[in-house]
Amino acid sequence: MNSFSPAAPSGLRLAMRFAWRELRGGLSGFYIFLTCIALGVAAITGVTSLSRSLTEGISQEGQAILGGDMSFSIVHRQVSEAESTYLSGLGQVSESATMRAMARTTDNSDQLLIELKAVDGAYPLYGEMELANGGTLAESLARNEGGLWGAVADTALLNRLGLKSGDKLSIGRTEVEVRAAIAREPDKLAGGMEFGPRLMISSAALPDTGLIQPGSLVQWHYKIKLANQLSDTDLRQAVETARDRQPEAGWRIRSRANAAPGLQRSIERFAQFLSLVGLTALVVGGVGVANAIRAFLETKRQVIASLKCLGATGTFAFQVYLLQILALTGIGVAIGLLIGASLPFLASLALQNVLPVQLVAGIYPSELGLGVLFGFLTALAFALWPLGQAHDVPPTALFRDPGFGTKTRPRRRYQIATLVTVLLLAGIAVLLSYDKWIAAIYVGAAVVALVLLSLISVAIMRLARAMPPVRSTALRLAIGNIHRPGALTPSIVLSLGLGLTLLASLALIDGNLRRELTATIADQAPSFFFVDIQGHEQEAFEAMLRKNAPTANIDTVPMLRGRIVSLNDIPASDYDTSGGSGWVLRGDRGITYEQDLPENAKLTQGTWWEPDYSGPPLVSFEDEALRELRLKIGDKIKVNVLGREITAEIANARDVEWRSLSINFVMVFSPNTFAGAPHSFLMTLGWDEDVPEEKELEILRQAARDFPTIATVRVKDAINQVNDLVAQLALAIRGASSITLIASILVLAGALAAGHRSRIYDAVILKTLGATRVKLILAYSLEYALIGLATAVFALVAGSLAAWFVITEIMQGSFIFLPGTAVMAVGLALAFTVGFGLIGTWKVLGEKPASVLRHL
Repeated sequence: MNSFSPAAPSGLRLAMRFAWRELRGGLSGFYIFLTCIALGVAAITGVTSLSRSLTEGISQEGQAILGGDMSFSIVHRQVSEAESTYLSGLGQVSESATMRAMARTTDNSDQLLIELKAVDGAYPLYGEMELANGGTLAESLARNEGGLWGAVADTALLNRLGLKSGDKLSIGRTEVEVRAAIAREPDKLAGGMEFGPRLMISSAALPDTGLIQPGSLVQWHYKIKLANQLSDTDLRQAVETARDRQPEAGWRIRSRANAAPGLQRSIERFAQFLSLVGLTALVVGGVGVANAIRAFLETKRQVIASLKCLGATGTFAFQVYLLQILALTGIGVAIGLLIGASLPFLASLALQNVLPVQLVAGIYPSELGLGVLFGFLTALAFALWPLGQAHDVPPTALFRDPGFGTKTRPRRRYQIATLVTVLLLAGIAVLLSYDKWIAAIYVGAAVVALVLLSLISVAIMRLARAMPPVRSTALRLAIGNIHRPGALTPSIVLSLGLGLTLLASLALIDGNLRRELTATIADQAPSFFFVDIQGHEQEAFEAMLRKNAPTANIDTVPMLRGRIVSLNDIPASDYDTSGGSGWVLRGDRGITYEQDLPENAKLTQGTWWEPDYSGPPLVSFEDEALRELRLKIGDKIKVNVLGREITAEIANARDVEWRSLSINFVMVFSPNTFAGAPHSFLMTLGWDEDVPEEKELEILRQAARDFPTIATVRVKDAINQVNDLVAQLALAIRGASSITLIASILVLAGALAAGHRSRIYDAVILKTLGATRVKLILAYSLEYALIGLATAVFALVAGSLAAWFVITEIMQGSFIFLPGTAVMAVGLALAFTVGFGLIGTWKVLGEKPASVLRHL
């Protein structure tokens, strides 16, 4: 038996010996390979480890974030005596109330929407309430000898209204004295989204404000410090027991195990996106892997030919170089793991005063293992094909051909192995994602983009080959270089295409979101929302608005808050929301009742009830939520409002235009459903024409002065706040996505390095025939510019399609093409291809013909 035969007992061991001996020659030619693998692995492990550190921090600080071991929340009302007795039996109770209100300077010259929080003497049960002056919360909120209650405020509130410690502030129908700025509020994260800065007062001062009226939109929180500490498992059982003991209380129960579910979902979604970006960087880097392997095999063609002449099989050669690739991948993965694992530790030091929760930095094996898996699978997916191409090439072809397999496919087994590896890589990326549908779309789009980029490169080469001769020597050389055997066209198109496509799509998404917020929504939205209008104030308040804004449009609807308890007798907590609209079942929802179909809604299913309807409760459901929750006309929904459970039948579905920001609700009930129930009113005011900002501010001041218990939301301020948030997210996403562009640049540099040998040969021959350096530079510049321009056009089209899908199908918005993005994509593509191309070419042009011709 031949000593090189892989069937021999020593075959694999011999391949390992050969591989090790070749690796002792160093890593020359594989630096791009290592960098691409390390960059992608570092991105994936770094993001997942940082996400894990954040969620672990939330979990460890669950008691402080929630404000207790358990939390019971109710809208509109305080707990009954029986409910209070039940809560007291669980442990120490702290009661607090949160609501939106208007804070005014004492001279009524300025006002601000705030998040008001009233706390009792037991607050906080866990964590520390830190004040900027170092004082205690009890002293700061206490009533002084003059009968004035104290308050503490966010720094943003003090800066906005120009206040300092000791100044007075009007809240509702009373005044409070600001005694300190809030440095840290331990349970702030559990409160969810806020529309204004925090002002905290004593719960004993709340009645004096006059803000608590029947139907007021106030949320009461009861935090429990359990008498006996329970494990997380026992705590979950305690939550279920509390639901069973008080089934009609209508409260929302949380435990320290899910202290900030909204924040955790946001972290998971953002981590998923960044992980997919890291995977994209790995895939782009995979092109660099393939280029590096081809260049490496090009340098080893004489070695492989010699081995085959001595009796080695193609399988043996494949084993030798596959083992080397795996070893080099291991080095790249190790570097990536080192960088990724250090990210949580670096973030905990750099962001300890920025993040709202303490990071639990650590080494997380499952997150690191995911990076290892993705790193090796990516390397194999792009290595098996070029390694397999050398299997059946005869020694004579290896000695004579300029490169491996440019026109041949590897054996079927290598093709199948490549396909299986790619499918495994895509499958794992989807299965381990938070939102599998979005991940599947992302991975599918990446695969389609790679296939299309490959076809684009083939089309460019064929088009160049079919072009008629041109008079310009430089342009003729450029066109020839584009389609010749071993051309750089496929590598350049693949390396830049994905990165530019991702950047173009993100830029278009960001631009369209900003346009939607600042133009479309701002034009359609009302100028003001007025919240918590009591029944006895409604007529007087509306009369004041019509007097000061006679041409404005004013809409008024009754406003309650309720929570969906069950759908078709299935508890909301157990209902399958995989189809979407799970947000409808989380927490409390604003609800209303209407006699007639709202003007801004269109009936899509069923029929509207008669004006004098007096039968069993009926409800109109928003059409998209109805479909995604797999509900239909006639189904039953049970809601808890004011501690009373009401079962209503779905009578119809409405198409709601949420972007208008006009008064809209997921659920609209028949008027008889809440007959006699206390509630407040919601009112909007807007103009068909543009009005001066001063006119809006005057209405805001008069509303705050004459009706101090009514909260006013100026839509323009809310849009600006959301716009700022979008800008911060866009900056973070673009920064993270730059990893893909970096990988693209590295792959481009690797592709140019891989073609270095053939470029030297071309330059020497052309210079021998009389070509000047200027003419060669012009030819190479035209070549890179033409390829870059074609890649930019593809990236622009593909990025526009991706952005259109995200904006219209996922975000349900409107999409327009933004020309500025086209200029950005084209400019980047041309700058990178021409710039890096010329940098790599400059050294080539400096080679002396004699020294090169001597070795041909």
